[in-house]
Amino acid sequence: MQDYTITGEQLQAFRQRLVWEEKSPATIEKYLRDAADFTAWLDGRAASKAAAGAWKAALLEAKLAPATINVKLAAVNRFLVFLGWPAFRVKPLRIQRRLFRDDSRELTRPEYLRLLETARTQGRERLALLLETICGTGIRVSEVRYVTVEAVYRGRAEISLKGKIRTILLPGKLCRKLLKYARKQKIASGEIFLTRNEKGISRRQIWAEMKALCDKAGVAPSKVFPHNLRHLFAKTFYRVCRDVARLADVLGHSSIETTRIYLISTGTEHAGTLARLGLIC
Repeated sequence: MQDYTITGEQLQAFRQRLVWEEKSPATIEKYLRDAADFTAWLDGRAASKAAAGAWKAALLEAKLAPATINVKLAAVNRFLVFLGWPAFRVKPLRIQRRLFRDDSRELTRPEYLRLLETARTQGRERLALLLETICGTGIRVSEVRYVTVEAVYRGRAEISLKGKIRTILLPGKLCRKLLKYARKQKIASGEIFLTRNEKGISRRQIWAEMKALCDKAGVAPSKVFPHNLRHLFAKTFYRVCRDVARLADVLGHSSIETTRIYLISTGTEHAGTLARLGLIC
């Protein structure tokens, strides 16, 4: 009789498989965390279709956001397939496409500018330049390492991530700022955003440094995280060019449907649209 109990060795083998598949470090970390959470929830019990369904129900009872639950289910389903137990997979929640985004998580241009000004006032030159680089190009926080001295001299960065290679143009004004900073820090080649130990700055450190600006900048912490800079870039870019296909290429999306998520209006904007219909007398 086959043993369906999940072991630590299987989790490590799953990690090795994801590395072999050249998944990004962030993706590997997320998949492993969700697979480990499912394993911990089983608490020594054997995996099964019923167990996976019960875990899904537990996530719902915990009142997690539907999108969050689906991300966790996708990771665990991927793990179950790796283990050779595809019959244990569970279906994701069916979620209607959102019509508008929660205002409490929407970073506005004035708020972004306040974050920049606060970083500069505090003498945090690297952080201010990092914010401008992410928001001014639309790159992912995991792609910051591709902003090198060589890339700045070329005026473009070649980004290789998720099995795709794309070119990101670096605005001239940003290049001049980056080169000035690199010279000041005596960085002659390679990555520009480095720690004191001359290592690439991590996603966690970027997140923490951004959060530290919130109080002084008067911006809600719920709005301040690296990916929101990418969202602000996307909405601003689209307002200028009105070309969702072009925006998808710039952001590195394989599907335009993914890009559309970035362009969802806020609840306030949606309410304004409804009011302009003039159908309530």
